[in-house]
Amino acid sequence: MLTSTLDGVPGYRVVEHLGLVQGSTVRTKHLGRDIMASVKELVGGELRGYTELLNEAREEAVARMCAAAEELGADAILSIRFGAANIGGKAAEILVYGTAVRLSPGATPSP
Repeated sequence: MLTSTLDGVPGYRVVEHLGLVQGSTVRTKHLGRDIMASVKELVGGELRGYTELLNEAREEAVARMCAAAEELGADAILSIRFGAANIGGKAAEILVYGTAVRLSPGATPSP
């Protein structure tokens, strides 16, 4: 599945707009990461456990969005955007959304 933050793909034209697709996941921290985060707050530095947690969450959200687009028969997802939200102070939601489309090789027609 081709994914892009662009509105189009060079060398291709959008031949069918299939609609909005999205994927999300909610993840919570675990005790080990919380303890390490508390120590890092005292000495400074990257919270690698949280970085890893958010990377995993983004990957899961993108995979869910791609699965939704595949169900629609899409070739690509364009105009992808990410969002994040804190839920109850202990969990984070990662949301990704974009426009599912079908593409055809060729230049985009001029207006």
